This record gives sequence, structure tokens and C-alpha cells, in this order.
Amino acid sequence: MILIINTTCNNVTTAEIRGLLENRGLEYEIVEAGNMKIGNCIGCNFCWLKTPGICSVKDDHEQILRKIVHADQMWLISDTALGFIDHKGKNVIDRLIPLCTMHLRFKGDQMRHYPRYKKQSDIGLIYLGDGDREYLERWNGRVNLNFGTKSLGVFPATEIKEAVACMR
Repeated sequence: MILIINTTCNNVTTAEIRGLLENRGLEYEIVEAGNMKIGNCIGCNFCWLKTPGICSVKDDHEQILRKIVHADQMWLISDTALGFIDHKGKNVIDRLIPLCTMHLRFKGDQMRHYPRYKKQSDIGLIYLGDGDREYLERWNGRVNLNFGTKSLGVFPATEIKEAVACMR
């Protein structure tokens, strides 16, 4: 299953994606999160220690987290600010930490958290605005490395067709 999370208020982008996916026979869900309340991670570690796998911040992100654990791919659609994804897109990614445990292991020469669930979602990014694509690609690669998943790529909204071609 493909989970597409649109943190922008631009539904045109998801309408275009829906049209491109329509005849491919893929199972997907689009979450229009532009008007959802998604706060930032407060670093309390409750999702690791007190309420394993459950974020202590009670807002609309909980709905997204429940869907992510069943997805093979997660695509984030985000506006940009200062060449990077905006605060709402960043909050979605930062709040994925309940998908990992606090326990660490070496993977190569780096420390990584153990995943909480057997199934992990590979992550791709579609951005609107003036993003620094090279930096976003490095960042998305690191996010996927941290979760033990595969980067699906980073695409500006002008390359929607290319992004959809990576959805499987």
C-alpha cells in the first residue's frame, strides 16, 4: 500500500497524482493533511519509555502514524521554506520516531535504532516551491537510513510523473 501525505493546502498536486495512479492498479491512500493540526516532537521519549509506539502529543498526527505502519511506501508532499521542507512536513517526519525503539545497534560504522515493527515504509518526497534538491536528497537519504528503509527519491512538484513512476 502507498500512503501519500499532503501537508500543503494544494489539492491540485494530489488530484494529479490520483489521476496518474488511477489505471495502475495500485492500492494507495491520500491523506490531505494541509489543515490538520500536526505539532512538533517535544523530545519527551514517552514513545520509547512510557507508552511504547504511541506519541504523547495528542493531535492529528496519530491518524497518520496508524496508517504508516501498514504502508509499503510513504510519500510526503511538502511546501518549502528557506530551501528545505516547511515546518509541517518536518513535523510529520520527526514524529515518526515511535516507529523505532530506544535500543541501539551498530549498522556498519553507525548507530541505528531497532525498528519497532517488522514492516517499514520506504519514504519519498515531493516538494512545492524553491527547495534545494541536492540537500533534500541527502536529507531524505539520511531519514531512510535512520529508519532502515530505502529512499524513493526527491522530486519537485514539476516532476510529478517521475515521482509517480517510482510508486509501486
